Amino acid sequence: MIEVENGHLLSKHPDKCRFPHGHTRKVELIFEADSLDNHEMVFDFKLIKKMVEDFLETYDHALCMNTEDPKFEFFKDAYGERIIGFEGLDPTTEVMAKTIFDHTSGQLQHHIDNPDPEYPVRAEVRLKTIRVWETTSSWAEYGV
Repeated sequence: MIEVENGHLLSKHPDKCRFPHGHTRKVELIFEADSLDNHEMVFDFKLIKKMVEDFLETYDHALCMNTEDPKFEFFKDAYGERIIGFEGLDPTTEVMAKTIFDHTSGQLQHHIDNPDPEYPVRAEVRLKTIRVWETTSSWAEYGV
């Protein structure tokens, strides 16, 4: 599980969530395979960092916003790369889980197609689920 301090605002929300607010998000990644490799692993956890660390770092101490929010350009001009735009979508935890899933799926395929000699990933390895915790008691999950 990886922790990220992240903010968002949900411009379509009818209540308080339409205002900027933050969460200590926990990102849980679940991989699976039909068998273990010759090291008795699905694959080495070290690769998970390579797959998602830089991507999730862009979310850390950033504010996620719908690009159609009337204040998006104002925030983007003021805070630059710390404002992450979601094209026409409110950055709900569900949308963020899908975004992280899509990124990680692409990275997994890259590591399967271009194996690291020390940490190869077999073609049978699959990303099953990304779970993003918004609070200690609420989370959203996206997967196959």
